[in-house]
Amino acid sequence: MKRVDDFRLKFGQKEYVPIMVGGMGVDISTAELALETARLGGIGHISDAMVNDVSDRRFDTSFVKDKTKLYKHNILNADKSDVKFDLDILAEATRNHVGATMEAKKGDGLIFVNCMEKLTMNGPRETLQVRMASALDAGIDGITLSAGLHLGSFGLIADHPRFRDAKLGIIVSSVRALQLFLRKNARLDRKPDFVVVEGPLAGGHLGFGLDWAQYDLATIIAEVIKFVKDEELNIPVIAAGGIFTGSDAVSFLESGSAAVQVATRFTVAEECGLPADVKQDYYMANEDDIVVNTISPTGYPMRMLKGSPAIGDGIRPNCESYGYLLDGNGNCAYITSYNRELALNPSGKNISVMDKTCLCTQMRNFKLWTCGHYTYRLKDTTRRGPDGKYQLLTAEHIFNDYLYSVDHQIALPAGI
Repeated sequence: MKRVDDFRLKFGQKEYVPIMVGGMGVDISTAELALETARLGGIGHISDAMVNDVSDRRFDTSFVKDKTKLYKHNILNADKSDVKFDLDILAEATRNHVGATMEAKKGDGLIFVNCMEKLTMNGPRETLQVRMASALDAGIDGITLSAGLHLGSFGLIADHPRFRDAKLGIIVSSVRALQLFLRKNARLDRKPDFVVVEGPLAGGHLGFGLDWAQYDLATIIAEVIKFVKDEELNIPVIAAGGIFTGSDAVSFLESGSAAVQVATRFTVAEECGLPADVKQDYYMANEDDIVVNTISPTGYPMRMLKGSPAIGDGIRPNCESYGYLLDGNGNCAYITSYNRELALNPSGKNISVMDKTCLCTQMRNFKLWTCGHYTYRLKDTTRRGPDGKYQLLTAEHIFNDYLYSVDHQIALPAGI
């Protein structure tokens, strides 16, 4: 009976443990989690979501405070088109986050940064270009393009000196999305170094509609692997979404996947950035507590815990401080919904917005509890103490359980 440790992910002549820990945004996939993954020989992700705020927390900068002060006059204005990101500050924040992480890296693994196209930041092209280029400047091993088709993203960094040596990959949810990406970037003569195929059971934003349950990862990834083979592209294909045990991973590795990307089980790792009380909420979740809704202003369906404090909250848009979801015209779907409710309740008190959420503020405050489909199984991976709380796990424990387990067994930690 094979284990994940019987396989290796190959990039050129180098081999890695075929476990990639996904990039959960706003410092949920912390540098510490990525560093542990790399130390153990796998691939860890940090995220550049709301990187100015992450820099403030990690390095005591004051980027968010300064931006708030600069645009304080606009707080009560419904028009957010003037709220711009300073590109030099964005570059500095990215270099802070990525550079310090890379300086601390040990082991034979890699560290990638997850870059979401839907973080449009009132300047979709300029801000994405700065984020990617600054990450390359700071020495990141690779970039994973997510939350969007990224048809023009490679072109934004084509002139960067590391464009051809850094590992560049993309997350897709269909073979058609990969075909579109390859067709658009054919003129650059630069194939992606890897493709992550994310299925409908993944956490957070989904690359499917509300009919997500009609799809399954095994079918989609088989189509992508066949396409890659038929086109003689020689690109590693990585399976993601709903891979809960080492045996789940082995089934994909035996079917042709080069590696697996996992995240849900690491949400309750000691190194994960979620607050301890939120980790307990994840442990206590039952299957019917996990929903897919359309409250994200990105337009994508989003999987989360239905008890998330962000659902139905009517917080005032905080674009002057954050504004990461503002489109190129300074618009955001949450602002539209909030202003609709404000018109019905001019006092501004007790406003509830049910159809959208202020993604920036709620993520920054860890009140948007996005999660994978199998979050309800987390309680089966640990022990519950006499005080009713579940024991947190180390990233190393979870990583090694994926690596060495067989027959869908899960290694429990030592008793509390």
